[in-house]
Amino acid sequence: MKKTSLYIFILIASLCFPLANAQNKISVTNLQCEKLNNPEGIDVLQPRLSWKIKSSENDVKQTAYQIIAASTLDKLNANSGDLWDSGKISSDNSINVKYAGKALEGKKEVFWKVKVWTNKGEAATTETAHFSTGILNYVDWRSTRWIGWDKVSPQDSITMHARLSARYLRKEIELKKAIRSAKVYMMGLGMYELYFNGNKIGNQVLAPVPTDYTKNVKYNVFDVTSHLKQGKNAIGTILGNGRFFTMRQDYKPYKIKNFGMPKMAMQLIVTYTDGSKETFKSDESWKLTTGGPILTNNEYDGEEYDARKELTSWNTVGFDDKNWKNATFVYDPGGFPEAQMTPNMKVMGEVKPISIKATPKGTYILDMGQNMVGWLQLKVQGKRGDSVKLKFAESLQKDGSLYIDNLRDALTTDIYTLKGGGQETWEPKFVYHGFRFVEISGFPGKPTLENFVGKVVYDEMKTIGTFESSNATMNQIFKNAWWGISGNYKGMPVDCPQRNERQPWLGDRTTGAYGESFLFDNQTLYAKWLDDIEYAQTQDGGIPDVAPAYWNYYGDNVTWPATYFTVADMLYNQFGNSKAIKKHYPSMKKWMDYMAQNYLENDLMTKDRYGDWCVPPESLELIHSKDSTRVTDGTLISTAYYIRLLQLMKKFAVISGANTSDIQQYEALAKKMKSALNAKFFNKEKNFYANNTVTANLLPLRFGLVPEELKEKVFANIVHEIEVTYKGHISTGVIGTQILMRTLTDFGRGDLAFKLASNKTYPSWGYMAENGATTIWELWNGNTADPKMNSQNHVMLLGDLLVWYYENMAGIKSSDSAPAFKEIIMKPDFNAGLTFVNASYESVYGLIKSNWKKNKKNLEWKITIPANSSAVVYLPTTNASSVTVNNQKLDKSSTSYKTENTNIVLKLASGSYVLNVK
Repeated sequence: MKKTSLYIFILIASLCFPLANAQNKISVTNLQCEKLNNPEGIDVLQPRLSWKIKSSENDVKQTAYQIIAASTLDKLNANSGDLWDSGKISSDNSINVKYAGKALEGKKEVFWKVKVWTNKGEAATTETAHFSTGILNYVDWRSTRWIGWDKVSPQDSITMHARLSARYLRKEIELKKAIRSAKVYMMGLGMYELYFNGNKIGNQVLAPVPTDYTKNVKYNVFDVTSHLKQGKNAIGTILGNGRFFTMRQDYKPYKIKNFGMPKMAMQLIVTYTDGSKETFKSDESWKLTTGGPILTNNEYDGEEYDARKELTSWNTVGFDDKNWKNATFVYDPGGFPEAQMTPNMKVMGEVKPISIKATPKGTYILDMGQNMVGWLQLKVQGKRGDSVKLKFAESLQKDGSLYIDNLRDALTTDIYTLKGGGQETWEPKFVYHGFRFVEISGFPGKPTLENFVGKVVYDEMKTIGTFESSNATMNQIFKNAWWGISGNYKGMPVDCPQRNERQPWLGDRTTGAYGESFLFDNQTLYAKWLDDIEYAQTQDGGIPDVAPAYWNYYGDNVTWPATYFTVADMLYNQFGNSKAIKKHYPSMKKWMDYMAQNYLENDLMTKDRYGDWCVPPESLELIHSKDSTRVTDGTLISTAYYIRLLQLMKKFAVISGANTSDIQQYEALAKKMKSALNAKFFNKEKNFYANNTVTANLLPLRFGLVPEELKEKVFANIVHEIEVTYKGHISTGVIGTQILMRTLTDFGRGDLAFKLASNKTYPSWGYMAENGATTIWELWNGNTADPKMNSQNHVMLLGDLLVWYYENMAGIKSSDSAPAFKEIIMKPDFNAGLTFVNASYESVYGLIKSNWKKNKKNLEWKITIPANSSAVVYLPTTNASSVTVNNQKLDKSSTSYKTENTNIVLKLASGSYVLNVK
């Protein structure tokens, strides 16, 4: 008998986050978010536990499980569950199993394992998993004081292009006994690096993740046992500015939120071998200086580092800090301390430059070959006081110089001043850039490619999706999307990484987050972002367009706040996270009521701010179209979208167990608004909505607002507009593109969707690639439009393209009735225009594969379904005798199937299959 093995991961209550630990002897094969976060310091009382079953056999189903949780590893190994022994529970549930043992206390260790039974009559036991709880009571933080220095140094400036030196802090402590364990709980704002005895703690960068610090502050927890010793020890911290000390001081204070000077709060808890404990906290005995080498670190403008001012061994025992000042107690930022359950950012890869060219003015232009996000590592040798300037941009002008107009007033420049005496290697600590090209000036001698390495920085999350097809343009678009999405993950999803914006706009991710979830295990990032949105909600219910609300943009439109709802729905459908819906349901309902009370008139939602943002304009020089025939009525958009949200709220009410009166209210209002929308906007003679834009027709059609007998006629108008008016090109902006590709395919025009996806002429995603794009542009004409808004690394125009790649081309879609890919719907459009697709997706149950290729005579389809899951598989034939499953004739095999329209539909259990259709 083939052996069935079990692989496990931990998901945290309300955030559904997989944890892995290098100390755990757990295989990480096929785990979500492999080693993404240190499982230290979770602050939820009922963690959700999940595991994956991996087997080489077909048709493997879990029939029962038993979870054992213990306070020590020895107890767990002895199968003594002093915290929890679930006993054998008959269930096929292997994700999001809520911890139901003894109440968890703060700052404790938990070791656990699971035993499963399958339909194969065998049990498999995992190795040990581990997590620890964080600081669960605010009183434990209350005695920890925030320290810093709320003043500026002579070299600093509080201006539009603010300059503020990094704060260096240090403290020596003495541990008088042998150490068993030690953990540090760290809050450092805006960003920090933490050192013990000269060693940096953790591999994260730009930590912690950003929040509205007046509402909540994230703390990180690290096991630092190996970095401490009996006797004297040194702790060091560098504080950067991040989003806390806002980069634009005294500039539009009515718009841009500022939080104050950098500060920190820390606890170190040491447990000695005799069982006693000692706690060390931040206080005014710490020493501080602003005289270190980081002269300024400004997210928009860059970082300046003077190596002549380096503080040798400043974070080790014995350093002379007599000239440093004492840190002072400072006001706390106001936000409640929360454990950071989403991963920090990390250097996730490197890019080697492809060319370097001299310019007539004596500088050099470095080409990375890829529009990337992160920074440049510099290797240089020269005289003391030589200064190398690195200026970053996304593209070049015709004369080969940097194109910087689209950066607005962001200076995007790093400066390194040499100390002299040999080769020096440097990279910044507290900034990032969006760039492909770098202008290098002041370099001593002639720089070569070997002097530079690009460091790729984004949130530490696993790439869980792959896609390759027979169409080279579609493949390049997919690659561009990967680079654009990853680069804009910065502890929150931001709109762009290069200019003076970099804001978490909601409207960019309404459907984008859904598509992104096929490429990245982004569940904790988006669970955290839902919290950011709720924290930003006004007392009366308003939701901003940007959250956290670093910009004071409360526009009271529908389509941008709709992201709050669609992201929660994505987390449920893709990852099985119902907790996010239950948690945010009251705030969602509050916003729905707020909008209805203020903007609902005659059953129409009258408030819209952005329209169908970024419709392809009629002229390549325009940002926004001035042609009224391309512009969709705002009331139609907001009304249709509000009805869609009423539909989601009905679904959420069921999941949340809300009062049935809520459901009745949503149904009644949706019915009235549907009637009002059709009465106001539907043209009965010509069977289109409003002025017949593709978006005007798409929204009612996709959201089920068109009478059944008229759907095909409305769809015919969509097709006519695309094929005739716009000559086979896209004409939708951000709103319409969110539903365009799937709607075309669902109504039988996958070939037209394929044409839009594979076009190379304007406007199209392929046009971007044909014109040198290696990410996704903000505008369809991002190479020609006014530079005020032509970021070359945005993701908002992707719409539902990536969803369409996976669900409609690869055939990897989660069933509505069994979310999180418990049941997979595998129904590719084999006739859209591709001849092969090879895709994979690492779901919460395991790896899903769909690899098909076809010619005029045969379709071969290789699929993999993870254990404890199943699939409904659609084959494009009604002739069972033309089908083989693993070389067995379908009409003579035991495989169950049925005929549905023009397809044979199979229900397949887990395993690997080769399907052939003649």
